[in-house]
Amino acid sequence: MAQFELQPEESELQQYAEQCWQKAGEREHELERTAYAAGAAIRAGEYSLINLEDIVRWKSERVVHYLIGNSEAKIRRVLAVAASPASSTRQAVEALLELRGVDLAIASAILAAIDPERYNVLDFRTLEALGHARHDVDFYTEYVAFCRRLAEKGLVTPQSDLPGATPLHALERALWEWSRVRAEHRVLA
Repeated sequence: MAQFELQPEESELQQYAEQCWQKAGEREHELERTAYAAGAAIRAGEYSLINLEDIVRWKSERVVHYLIGNSEAKIRRVLAVAASPASSTRQAVEALLELRGVDLAIASAILAAIDPERYNVLDFRTLEALGHARHDVDFYTEYVAFCRRLAEKGLVTPQSDLPGATPLHALERALWEWSRVRAEHRVLA
């Protein structure tokens, strides 16, 4: 079983969540808004390549061209599993991993955009902020569960005017920003 240890102080998380959005550029803002709009469309049953591309572009522009290697039928089937509230985290991730161009990190971004109340993005920065760096499906399942428990503690509040306005996504921004700030300090030192 994975062990997580929150590296930043709990009291700093909301500040890091706010800082993350403020420091991101307008292109990053637009990509994230578009990704969460595409996720909402998928949640509503629009299982299209266009929606999938919008989410993947948010996390990795270089991966988008691989998506066209997947048939429309496969994309529809996989997104239906990923968007289903009845699917377990494992089932949703494993379905997405069937797609050409989708690895665990991309699958986590797709899931986070589709259901930001339930999933968050597995990213090297957020993992660093939790004192960990292992990546597999079991790990992602444990990571999501740990982050949900942190978010349920009320350490951060939804950033209602931002995409993915959930405590889980605000926590993700806080962890990411903590890692980015830490990396900046290492460079300056």
